[in-house]
Amino acid sequence: MSGLKTVEGDKMKQEVFLPDDYSPAEDEPFMNDRQLEYFRRKLLHWKHELLVGSRDTIEALQDGTRNIPDVADRASEETDRALELRTRDRARKLVSKIDAALRRVDEGEFGYCSVTGDPISLKRLDARPIATMSFEAQERHERREKVHRDD
Repeated sequence: MSGLKTVEGDKMKQEVFLPDDYSPAEDEPFMNDRQLEYFRRKLLHWKHELLVGSRDTIEALQDGTRNIPDVADRASEETDRALELRTRDRARKLVSKIDAALRRVDEGEFGYCSVTGDPISLKRLDARPIATMSFEAQERHERREKVHRDD
């Protein structure tokens, strides 16, 4: 079964060939198999980088547990650790957004605005592949959020 891969259950899906230099273009059908595969790989790569960073942080925190006699040095170390843990927490939340984007790819919903249903621009998706709203819908959302926050 070369060229085929199993996808959830008994469904078979044709594997998509993607050249190394491929970049989604406006002159091809929106969210065709190549574009979906491009974004799927981009998301998986991003997720892998975040998970490797988290693993490295955990190892460093475990190795770094030591008794530092100087109070100022200990405070500095604790501040660094707190900052690193906050960064890792943001990465954890980002991984869940990446997983949601991967589900949208699998379900054929990736690349479309969750508010309007319109396509999200390829430039926006390339810059932020976890985007769920078009640029215009995101701007409206943020303006409404700001207005309600100022109340």
